[in-house]
Amino acid sequence: MNIDFNKTNGLVPVIIQDCRNQHVLMLGYMNEEAYTKTLQEGKVTFFSRSKNRLWTKGETSGNFLLVKDILIDCDKDTILIKAEPKGPTCHTGATSCFNEDNAKGFLYELQQTIAQRIDDNDENSYTNKLFKCGINKVAQKVGEEAVELVIEAKDNDDELFKNEAADLLYHFLILLRAKNIKLDDIELILKKRSK
Repeated sequence: MNIDFNKTNGLVPVIIQDCRNQHVLMLGYMNEEAYTKTLQEGKVTFFSRSKNRLWTKGETSGNFLLVKDILIDCDKDTILIKAEPKGPTCHTGATSCFNEDNAKGFLYELQQTIAQRIDDNDENSYTNKLFKCGINKVAQKVGEEAVELVIEAKDNDDELFKNEAADLLYHFLILLRAKNIKLDDIELILKKRSK
């Protein structure tokens, strides 16, 4: 990737985004040395303007940002890093330096948790046990949850309705995993339909 470090006097802005839910976590700066170190170690390293040195996020707290993907903007002077945060990103203890409500991207985190339980073959996990039963059982369970949601929709108990909706979404995510399809794929179809 040809980043133009000269255009901005040796430092380029770096946006850090949570790879699990797309939330923007923070903004920092990199020089060429910080960028190279980030590539080599797989942990985000910035150039700290206040310390006037390289600074690996998490070097004292342990809250590292593990690199999952790196994108460069069209002008080649801004970096977007999709990372997996190992703990809070902000020095205040918040998830994001922007106080963003992270509940909105929770389905992506849940999708990752489901994948991890299956990949780890967690014997105590309901998710893994259902997945191992095969596609027919997973699809059947989604059907059962959909029927239960329809039944609750006809009543006036909003709490039961919301719980059934949550059950349906959860099992739908397991079905997506069983079909090797990601939530992003479904989101993309919905975006195309909305045009």
